Parts: sequence; C-alpha cells; structure tokens
Amino acid sequence: MIDPKLLLQGYRLGVFPMATEDGAIEWFSPDPRAILPLEDFHVPHALRRLLRRKVFEIKINNLFSEVIKACARRDAHSVEAWSTGKSARRTDSSRGELAGGLYGVAIGGAFFGESMFHRVTDASKIALVVLVEHLRARKFALLDTQWLTPHLQQFGGVEISRNHYLGLLRRAIELPRKFV
Repeated sequence: MIDPKLLLQGYRLGVFPMATEDGAIEWFSPDPRAILPLEDFHVPHALRRLLRRKVFEIKINNLFSEVIKACARRDAHSVEAWSTGKSARRTDSSRGELAGGLYGVAIGGAFFGESMFHRVTDASKIALVVLVEHLRARKFALLDTQWLTPHLQQFGGVEISRNHYLGLLRRAIELPRKFV
C-alpha cells in the first residue's frame, strides 16, 4: 500500500504508480504523456444521443468503494453511472445498480484519471463525459489520462511531451480548485 502523502507528492511531480505484470508497484512518468484537453473534449454523436436519453444517472463519490473494487484499490474520487432502467444495453446490471464508472485523484486544478470500468455498454463513457463537464464547471485546467488509448483518442485525447506536461501540471496544481 502506498502512503497517501507519497501518492499525492508523486502526482504533483508528474509521476504515478502502476502495478507491473509481476505485481510490483513502480513509478511512471511517460514521455509522451496523454491528456484530455478539457476545452477540446469531443463527445461522439451516438454518445450525445445516449446522454439526452438519460439512460444513466451520474453520482460522484456515492459508492466509491465499489468503483475502486471494480477498477483498482486507491484513495481518490469516483464518478458513477447508475442504470435508470431505460433501454441501456446490459451485461449484468439492472435499474438502480452501478453500471460503470471511473476514479482519479484531484490536486488543485488537475485531475489524474486512474481507471474506468463498465458493466453496461457505454456507462464508463458517460461517466467520462460527466467528469469533463464537472471539471469544466469547476474551472480545472488539466485532465491527465497517463497513456493514450484508442478509447481516449475518440474523445480528443492527445499526447504531449513530458516537458510540456510538467509545465501544465505546475500551473494546474497551484489553482485553488475543489473537486466537490
């Protein structure tokens, strides 16, 4: 287990812990680093339709321990998508149950996305859209996704150099912002 103070200091310095294939925890600072630019976040058309249909109810820090169990085990914030009973494509969830979510750590105006999961198709994507709306409303400056994946590229995720990232990070963590 990583001491929370050490974890937060690592984020402030631009490094994050991750388990390796053999289970050891190592610190990473990839170059390039992936971020989701909040001002250029792209919501695919099909997902916009899903948002309008209100297939999911979104909650923040409501059932954090279950989100962590579904993603990983770290102290952070969770954004949760709950089934509303409206025709979502289901895998094992029903009305009023946790359908997907994500978690991460907030420091100043920076949010460090850690992990996502879904039990119902698109639930984690909806949680991500709501996270970005939440961060924009609170004037956050940085959404760090650590690595770029095709999943994150569809939302406008980009890779930037470590030096550029560290400059954005320094400014973002100094901002007086609160996640909740």
